[in-house]
Amino acid sequence: MGKYIIKRILIAIPVLIGITIIDYVIMCMAGSPLEMLQGPRISQAAVEARAIQLGLDKPVYVQYFVWLGQLLQGNMGYSIDSYQPVADMILSHLGPTLLLMGVSLIVSLLISVPAGIYSAVHQYSKGDYTVVTLSFLGSSIPGFFLSLLLIFVFTIKLGWLPSSGMTTLGTAGGAADIAKHMVMPVIVLATSMAGTNIRYIRSAVLEILQQDYLRTARAKGIGRFKVINKHALRNALIPIVTVIGMEIPMLFGGQVIVEQVFSWPGLGLMTMSAITSRDYPVIMGVCLLSAVVVLVANLLTDILYALVDPTIQLQ
Repeated sequence: MGKYIIKRILIAIPVLIGITIIDYVIMCMAGSPLEMLQGPRISQAAVEARAIQLGLDKPVYVQYFVWLGQLLQGNMGYSIDSYQPVADMILSHLGPTLLLMGVSLIVSLLISVPAGIYSAVHQYSKGDYTVVTLSFLGSSIPGFFLSLLLIFVFTIKLGWLPSSGMTTLGTAGGAADIAKHMVMPVIVLATSMAGTNIRYIRSAVLEILQQDYLRTARAKGIGRFKVINKHALRNALIPIVTVIGMEIPMLFGGQVIVEQVFSWPGLGLMTMSAITSRDYPVIMGVCLLSAVVVLVANLLTDILYALVDPTIQLQ
């Protein structure tokens, strides 16, 4: 296991470098932050001086190697807009994002695992059709539309839940206040993930239930509960782990819109602000973090394979 992890980390290094090159080129093609400075009150000389100060007067490949050199020294650069260190900005917004991601992932699993098992065990029943229909609805409804719908119902009409922020302004906050602000963002993120997970879990459990060893277990009178939850579910965890491993990166990137709609002070809101102002260092810092999350999620998925199924050997 240790050799496998070291090998994957060594492979991840050139992959990360390739991702940063692609991100940097695409970012430069999208526009320069100097375009945000141009106006009737700013002279061309001032714009050129700012370009020299930021190093934007150099070719793109030179700019990239300058950024990469600073990164290897532990410096992710400074925000063009706020002049704050990018690393400090990411750390200050990372906590709310991880909190929202973690709670949404747990809620989605609490919904999807029982619903997927129930749907597989009661195949072609009314309950099965209901669960499958709801799963398709949950995975197909756009996140921004569901967000606006929840705000309209629970904030505007009923006045039960706050529509923005992480805590109520002018108060000390607290766990209860944060939980109240998290309800609608968690519902939006968990609904999409649960809708996808239910179909995968249902398919995996259905395939396992048709295996000969489960028919033998039922014939021996082990009991329906143990047959399903001990033997069937354990062997159906491989595709479930795969889905969860794929959803962590998707959740990390997909919550950008949700954070923007609900003004949640996480990486998503910071990323949108950086894109709007074309803040190169912040955008590159977030892209690098996203790439690391994808690679780490894939590595953890492979490790979980071996833990779930001892017959899998990681070499």
